[in-house]
Amino acid sequence: MFSARSLFQEILDDDRSFQLFCSIAASGESQGGWENGRIAALVPESMRGLAPKIARHGADEDKHGRIFNALLKKRGLDPVEIPPATDYTMLLERRGIGLAHEKLRREEPLTERDIVVYLSHSRITEQRAAGQMDMLVRYFGDDAEVGRAVKMISNDEDNHLAYCHEELLRLARRGHGRMIHRTLRECALAEIQVYRQVSLAVMGHMGRLLGWPAPKAALLAAGIHAVYGYERVAGWHRMVSLAMPERRDALGGPAAPAPVF
Repeated sequence: MFSARSLFQEILDDDRSFQLFCSIAASGESQGGWENGRIAALVPESMRGLAPKIARHGADEDKHGRIFNALLKKRGLDPVEIPPATDYTMLLERRGIGLAHEKLRREEPLTERDIVVYLSHSRITEQRAAGQMDMLVRYFGDDAEVGRAVKMISNDEDNHLAYCHEELLRLARRGHGRMIHRTLRECALAEIQVYRQVSLAVMGHMGRLLGWPAPKAALLAAGIHAVYGYERVAGWHRMVSLAMPERRDALGGPAAPAPVF
């Protein structure tokens, strides 16, 4: 029998699976960095006070992309092209979740509604990211190769999640509460479907690289479907709740550098 820890250890120990894992992670973080950078540049005048925090969010995401690429370089590996079915960010966009890249490429200011959509989408995806990084810190926080990286990224993701909670609550007080509630629900229900799709695709590719036997691959797929079933029935409620975080003004300063990477 295998555990989540042994599964990730197997992925990290093999160069090809490690290369794919870091490439997928770096691609997603870099896309997030670009998106946040564009949103910061296009924030409506009525919300200009948010622009530095959104820019800080983007700078953190860019930093994470560089960290994953540095982990590859440390092993003498290059990033690889990621399979389209593993592109979490683009699959969410195709479902109409978040702000479309086409909109962000224009030079037209966003609306307050767009910012509500952005923050609601971020609240959902940052919940997922924070949970995943927390798991990696539990399993590999003391690992000589990836420990410092996962700790740094995990701390940033916790900051991002706190920022989303605080800003959405502030916007709810300004009269956007009903739209926030509706958008969070729509994002959460779409995200859990995309997350299942991406998880199955990633594990399928990892299984082929690592030569997993059919029973092991089937058991992993069943586990992914089971997680989706739980989230579809009840787990998504945790993704749409809002509470004032302990970390206040979590993105109120410049992004912390990562000189070690």
